Amino acid sequence: MAPENLFAGAYLDRRAEARLQENWLAEAQADPETLFVVMRAGAALTLAAGNGDAARVAFLTGSDPRVAAAPPAQMVLLGWLQERRCVLVTLDDTAAARQPEEQFTELRPLASELAPAEAGLLAYARALHLWHASHRFCSRCGSPTHSARAGHMRQCDACGQTGFPRLDPAIIVLVHDGDRALLGRQPTWQPNRYSTIAGFVEPGESLEDAVRREVAEETGIAVSRVAYHSSQPWPFPASLMLGFTAQGSYAVPQLLDGELEDARWLTREELATGVVHLPPQDAIARRLIDHWLGLS
Repeated sequence: MAPENLFAGAYLDRRAEARLQENWLAEAQADPETLFVVMRAGAALTLAAGNGDAARVAFLTGSDPRVAAAPPAQMVLLGWLQERRCVLVTLDDTAAARQPEEQFTELRPLASELAPAEAGLLAYARALHLWHASHRFCSRCGSPTHSARAGHMRQCDACGQTGFPRLDPAIIVLVHDGDRALLGRQPTWQPNRYSTIAGFVEPGESLEDAVRREVAEETGIAVSRVAYHSSQPWPFPASLMLGFTAQGSYAVPQLLDGELEDARWLTREELATGVVHLPPQDAIARRLIDHWLGLS
């Protein structure tokens, strides 16, 4: 389906086979065309918008002192962007920007300002960056782990257990009865903001079962005809949003698990008048709503 959701798309040639090469980092450092993506404590090094230019990733070269001083264990091979090798570099939490236009920025508020390929690249880099930070010790024996396979695996120094980056699958669904859409709001959202129903998939559960369970738990509404729509990587910190539509039986919503502050059915006409505030355009929730409205 086109266009792709934010953070998705074939923007990068990952070339997974290159991760098995023992000299991958030496080749990357010797190649003057290599692009280094820098992250620190979950934030990416970017160039601020100005003079009519949009915000963009602050790609560094291997000759930059910050890159040259970074230990190999803090490097991850991301892939090739427009035929140029990309490597993630994690700097210490105290690292600072060195140029006036440079800044360390959280991805979430910045994402819609970046070019789609750069937004997707930073989403990928951020997910790996946070995974390494949270898996420094073995889940089996508690010993330190080290980075392997160009940063796409961690291995325990003591027992040898290996671990790979994992995703948390979450469903997000636009429930409708044909004429009305079921939307809910969380108490922490801005006033009058409503969105689709979402929740994490549980062990031993299919995606369709998760859709039915989450809608029932949050609103008391029974659904059927669950249909897949699209997906969106969501590295906050490591989710994959799986979008669906589902047919719901009209009834007064019952807020059974207390996660929502309110849930209500809204017609197409009501949504068109702006009676509630909808999610931003770059969210998969908005794409599901627009799809039901016939806008995409």
